[in-house]
Amino acid sequence: MTEPLNTEEVEQVRPEPRKPTLFLALLPILAMMVILAVGYIWLGLPAEPLLVAATFVAGFVAIHLGWNFDDMMAAISEKIAKVMPAFLILIAVGFLIGSWMVGGTIPMLIYYGLEIVSPEYLAVTALLVTSIVSVATGTSWGSAGTIGVAFMGVAIGLDANLPLVAGAVVAGAYFGDKMSPLSDTTNLAALTAGVNLYQHIANMLWTTGPAYILSLIVVLTLGRGAGASGSGDLESVALINSFLDQAFTWNVWLLVPLVIVLLGSILRKPTVPVMILASVVALINAVLFEGQTVVNSIQATLSGFDLSMLAAVGVDPATAPDQVGTLLQRGGMSSMMGTLLIAFCALAFAGIVSRIGALELIVEKLTAYAKNTPSLIMATIAIGLITIATTCNGQVSIVMPGEMLRETYIKRGLHPKVLSRTIEDSVTVTETLIPWTAAGAYMAGTLGVATLDYAPWAVLNWSGMIFALILTFTGLGIKKITPKEQKLFLENPQAAMNA
Repeated sequence: MTEPLNTEEVEQVRPEPRKPTLFLALLPILAMMVILAVGYIWLGLPAEPLLVAATFVAGFVAIHLGWNFDDMMAAISEKIAKVMPAFLILIAVGFLIGSWMVGGTIPMLIYYGLEIVSPEYLAVTALLVTSIVSVATGTSWGSAGTIGVAFMGVAIGLDANLPLVAGAVVAGAYFGDKMSPLSDTTNLAALTAGVNLYQHIANMLWTTGPAYILSLIVVLTLGRGAGASGSGDLESVALINSFLDQAFTWNVWLLVPLVIVLLGSILRKPTVPVMILASVVALINAVLFEGQTVVNSIQATLSGFDLSMLAAVGVDPATAPDQVGTLLQRGGMSSMMGTLLIAFCALAFAGIVSRIGALELIVEKLTAYAKNTPSLIMATIAIGLITIATTCNGQVSIVMPGEMLRETYIKRGLHPKVLSRTIEDSVTVTETLIPWTAAGAYMAGTLGVATLDYAPWAVLNWSGMIFALILTFTGLGIKKITPKEQKLFLENPQAAMNA
């Protein structure tokens, strides 16, 4: 009688999974696009179950190709492991916002913002200030989660157009994320393409510069229209600030948490410990200066600040103006759980699609049809958009096209800094426009405006691709390399970077 094979023996004799055809590679991606277009955009259904449905399609394709359930689970686990640092940052931001609310940091920024910022120029001020903070820190998430939240508070107080202000914040945050030498995505794009960091940043001005100017024009013109930049009742603003002045005690120590975050980013310290330190200082401020109880302070980091907590300092929450609840009742780690859920669902899809080799095949086919410079750059943009929409991971979506296309660009006589710029135009800034990516979900959760609502106003984030195409067909900003430089880039990339 033959003994049954053990698990290891079954694994050894299992046929090698097949490579997908182009149709099978495209099927899960097309299914996801159709399901989300119909369910999320048209019918307004939640994205999470729709992403699960798309994952089932990807799973059936994987099984058809010879992959088993364990293979798919391993692929999903690998994807989640890679983005775990981003998840920890997300939770830390919820912790930070809750502590900054109860500790008076964000209320103080809102208070003085309402006092100083002109309603007519709120959107453009949000764009400019967020840009400066983001360039100084190199983090779009950090600048949006701190100064961006404060501007959204001011926007609520002024009864402004929230999608417009949120779009201005996002555009400013990602301008800094692209142009700052401290940005992880900027460094990664330059490193992957094999170009000098500062050459890469200077070269991005060809597309990011016009896109930023267009953003300024839009928020200056449309932001000054009726109801667009804030036509809030001044009496209402006075009532809000009067209540804030009664509920909180203002002093310079309340700004220390903000200084900690800015310094930590500039000095390139680990993000999560810096955020936790800033949050702890805010909690100390809550007890020492704001008169809050320890229990209320800790509770704010979990479930967010609540107006009922003001009873501890002798303020009746019932006397709060209507907009104050929306203004202050935010933050907490639990507020980020919805964002994490959508990210988990998206990563399940991304893991399976990556495991079956669908993206690699699509990249191979697209580049095969790119016979000249315009078609190659258009293919790069398409690859960037497909990759970020399917992997939901900015780092992966920068590295993969960079590694796959670098040699192609060089052999066709194009400087690899054209590649690094195009990847940034199609990945770094567009990630936040897609609702199911971690960045899109983060900005929506942090700023309190749905991704598709602020996306049209985040002009910089989508217009960079348009300017990239304009440059492609005019030849402006398209750096060519000599045969000697080609050889150097291919044989000694490090020397080429330093040349």
